[in-house]
Amino acid sequence: MNVALPDVRNSVNGWHAIAAVIDHTLLKPEATREEVTRLCEEALRYEFFSVMVNPDLLAHAKSVVRGARVKVGTTIGFPLGATLTTVKLFEAAEALKLGAQELDMVIPIGAVKAGERHLIQAEIRSLAQLAHDGGAILKVIIETAFLSDKEKIFACALAMEGGADFVKTSTGFSKAGATASDVHLMRGVVGTKLGVKAAGGIRTLADAEAMLEAGANRIGSSASVAIVRELGAPE
Repeated sequence: MNVALPDVRNSVNGWHAIAAVIDHTLLKPEATREEVTRLCEEALRYEFFSVMVNPDLLAHAKSVVRGARVKVGTTIGFPLGATLTTVKLFEAAEALKLGAQELDMVIPIGAVKAGERHLIQAEIRSLAQLAHDGGAILKVIIETAFLSDKEKIFACALAMEGGADFVKTSTGFSKAGATASDVHLMRGVVGTKLGVKAAGGIRTLADAEAMLEAGANRIGSSASVAIVRELGAPE
């Protein structure tokens, strides 16, 4: 992957430039079909890169954006990462059947902390292969809030070795979300080989810009509309 980092402020495309790197997200457990419809309609209006929804509403989201450039993604092993690899593979296979184009999976955080290289690498590799065979990409959520810098570096290295397409900071369901320092660290590990997705607590244009400046090339946010409106997107 040859990663290009967006420069939002200097883009002639204005708010469109940042919209093009946002995964418009709705992952709260109480999300309804109607809310997912609204999410998808917002993504179509503002041309966000994708919508990210829970697996149970994936098919519905796909039906709403069908025929548009907006991609549809979902989560695997979310939010704890503590399910069995076989379960994650089944979940991913079912998501691909329903039309998922992006899979954001959580690795087993305890295994990262224990240094279980082969277990984690094998899980990432198997899920990456499944995703790629299905025409999708795989993002690896490392849940930075639980990890030391050494463990973050370890997790990012395993994502590269396992053939993932992105590393991602957070689920948004932990004790903290994305930080610019973590994004900078992750970009330093993966270089231009993988994308870096910042997610968790990104609610303003300033938040998003800080992540992009630190090296993110994708933003996950549930406040996407507010962010692009700060740059002049229509109400």
